[in-house]
Amino acid sequence: MGTTHGFGVDVGGSGIKGGLVDLETGELDGERIRITTPAPSTPGAVADVVAEVVEKFGWTGPVGVTLPCVVKRGVALSAANVDRAWVNTDAAALFAERLGRAADDIAVLNDADAAGLAEMRFGAGAGSDGVVVLLTFGTGIGSALFIGGRLVPNTEFGHLELDGHDAEKRAAASVKEDQDLSWEEWTRRVSHYLRALENLIWPDLVIAGGGVSRKADKWLPLLKVRTRVVAAALKNDAGIVGAAAAAAHGIDH
Repeated sequence: MGTTHGFGVDVGGSGIKGGLVDLETGELDGERIRITTPAPSTPGAVADVVAEVVEKFGWTGPVGVTLPCVVKRGVALSAANVDRAWVNTDAAALFAERLGRAADDIAVLNDADAAGLAEMRFGAGAGSDGVVVLLTFGTGIGSALFIGGRLVPNTEFGHLELDGHDAEKRAAASVKEDQDLSWEEWTRRVSHYLRALENLIWPDLVIAGGGVSRKADKWLPLLKVRTRVVAAALKNDAGIVGAAAAAAHGIDH
């Protein structure tokens, strides 16, 4: 493939998605592949699926992989929606061995951080300076924090305490569905959460991602916060794009 291409794989609790990425535009080059996450989602089983995805494209270059985990220096330190065996697994070494790559050709990062990198490079955060936070509203609330365009990895703003609960237990998109909340009811909770976050980090911009970003017109205008909030641009491809960019350019860029 051309030098402007990269490859990313986004590991989630229900599916593992991957594809070729045009690193100049941030768009997928062709269709992505999605394979159901194995059960149990142990490191070895997931690595086999990641290898299957990469091999289907015949890709031989660097590979970026996201995990729903806190990741430091390639090691997974937590596990959300994947098997607990991931905790303390050297994920970078595992993927390098399974894919037959050098360690330097593998980038492993948190899934929300990957989505944030994509949005900052190609999407709603492009050209933004100051303090920017991406929040993914889904089963929980994922977060990615950028200061002056540089990622501060592994933030867990979904776990801020809100009325005695984890914020994501009150304001995640899954809560809206589980409790059959109207857009107005759910958005009041999101506003409450965002005001708590505003008082901690005073962001200049909030990017709202996750599936609900596709219906941004139904709830963003209802928010009562001081920070400008915009919908994520890359939708469900953000993790793949961010992972590919991290493998090609480094996680800090």
